[in-house]
Amino acid sequence: MMRLTLGLVIVAMVIVGSAGGVFCGATGPQRPEFLLGPGDLLEVSVWKDEALSRQVVVRPDGKISFPLIGDIVAQGRTVAQLREAVEEKIKVYVPDAPVNVMVVQVGSPKVYVVGKVAKPGLYIMGAPVRVMQVLAMAGGTTSFAKKDDIIIIRQEKGDQKVFEFNYSDVAEGKDLAQNILLQPGDTVVVP
Repeated sequence: MMRLTLGLVIVAMVIVGSAGGVFCGATGPQRPEFLLGPGDLLEVSVWKDEALSRQVVVRPDGKISFPLIGDIVAQGRTVAQLREAVEEKIKVYVPDAPVNVMVVQVGSPKVYVVGKVAKPGLYIMGAPVRVMQVLAMAGGTTSFAKKDDIIIIRQEKGDQKVFEFNYSDVAEGKDLAQNILLQPGDTVVVP
């Protein structure tokens, strides 16, 4: 019983400790800002102009379309950066009108968990996520899973990279370096 309790404490410490930065006020570590990506649903509005207020989706090419200004790159920008870019382009047509950009629904970045987990599927990364965290999001492994043979598949510059993950080692606090930060598009495979 004592061993099981210690194991659960170690798993909790690994998950909490691997969560990345947290909001701790102006002097503490901060999470990186959210960058827009394909699939994100945005509300873009120009103050006091209903014709220039609408919801737009960031397309697979990373752009949005908006009246008067046409296409504008949203992918890789923060909400504030996109707002500034829209304001800059639209001021030719509507001078001194404040623009507001809000994220209505996050559609990116995504990671995938497949195989023998309770809830396989697509998971939105609202913040940096590590392997143990996404396995927890997927409800954990099933009793038939080969927990020590988990792999992470990543696309990098047209090539596939494979990372091995041994759940038992990480759960026991060993070889924590394999509990890597996931990147958008990664697939965690639990055989």
